[in-house]
Amino acid sequence: MAFAILGLPLGVLGGVYAVAALYAGALLSLTVLGLPFVAAALAGARGIGGLHRRLVGRLLGERVAAPPASARPSGLLARGRAVLTDPVAWRALLYLLLRLPLGVLGFLTVVGLPLSSVWLAGFPLWVRLLEPGPRPVDWLDVAGPPVGLAVLAAVPAVLRALSRANRALARALLGPVRSQQRVRELEHARATLLAENTDRLRRLERDLHDGTQAQLVALAITLSLADDALGDPEASGAGVGSGAGVGADLGRLRTLVDRARGQTDDTITGLRRLTRGIHPVALDGGLAEALPALTATSPVPVTLRLDLRERPTEVIERAVYFCAAELLTNVAKHSGARAVELTASAVDGRVRLTVRDDGRGGAGVGAGTGLAGLAERLAAVDGRLRVDSPPGGPTVVTAELPSRL
Repeated sequence: MAFAILGLPLGVLGGVYAVAALYAGALLSLTVLGLPFVAAALAGARGIGGLHRRLVGRLLGERVAAPPASARPSGLLARGRAVLTDPVAWRALLYLLLRLPLGVLGFLTVVGLPLSSVWLAGFPLWVRLLEPGPRPVDWLDVAGPPVGLAVLAAVPAVLRALSRANRALARALLGPVRSQQRVRELEHARATLLAENTDRLRRLERDLHDGTQAQLVALAITLSLADDALGDPEASGAGVGSGAGVGADLGRLRTLVDRARGQTDDTITGLRRLTRGIHPVALDGGLAEALPALTATSPVPVTLRLDLRERPTEVIERAVYFCAAELLTNVAKHSGARAVELTASAVDGRVRLTVRDDGRGGAGVGAGTGLAGLAERLAAVDGRLRVDSPPGGPTVVTAELPSRL
């Protein structure tokens, strides 16, 4: 209601500003003052648009991302050209023009409709106060009160509809241009991926140093002990000793060999784990082989449906695989689900991955389940993540990516 009441004066001022700027700019276009005037008007429209964006965020709860600052090249002519070709300023000017009728409608909704409903509801009383004396009852006396109550009951719905229109208009015209928003998303996704890759390399280096390298050193020590035992004359039975001593040395050798075999198995397992984190071997055969192997290891039963008519590029396959792994891990850790359905399709140049569970719901991007980082990683390959998870479930997470970049 506050936004609607303020909308009339702000809409009138903004609309008058936009019309005056365009009209005066058109009149002055044939003179030397035309372009400088239009440039100044556009700069002012950009500033007024910023005020409206903050007002929409404060009163309507619509957080519109701020557009990037206007370019400020050196030189008066270059700076004027930058302002005249600034899409944010032109869109702000268009917003001021369209905001005027919405502001008038909003004010009429908050002020005019309630007053009209009061007049209609009390029409029999008002008309008799204005015209004393006997007066026959006509159809207005009968229809006025119910119509007035109906108009009053419609005020909230009309106000909500106008608020949605104002939110949509602000999103469309006061935020960054789509290309600018896309560049910002890609820059953020690139920074996220660089940070994640740096952390992954550090973890890999630490695992190799503290895990695999230590296991190989232990294996080398064990083999050295076995070699020393083999080089011992008593171990080979060449020395003078009892058969029991020879048997003890053979038992020591067997223990060392068993230890070396166990250390070798541990090292191989560790290396497999590390290489699987870098590039899953199952992806060598594509998603048709990798996803069944992945779902088979899920602690929650998974129903798998595949429609992979075309094979995406390796980068997309890796993104889809790790996305599926992350979503299945989230289901096992957070959802309390008893069944999961995973659907993957690759048709007409688009890849879609859908994971549906019957858990408790309530999941969302930024809710601490890793979905925010997953959305950022998908954005780096021009993908999108949608989450539909009402309280009580079910939860449906859908990832859409291009088959090729």
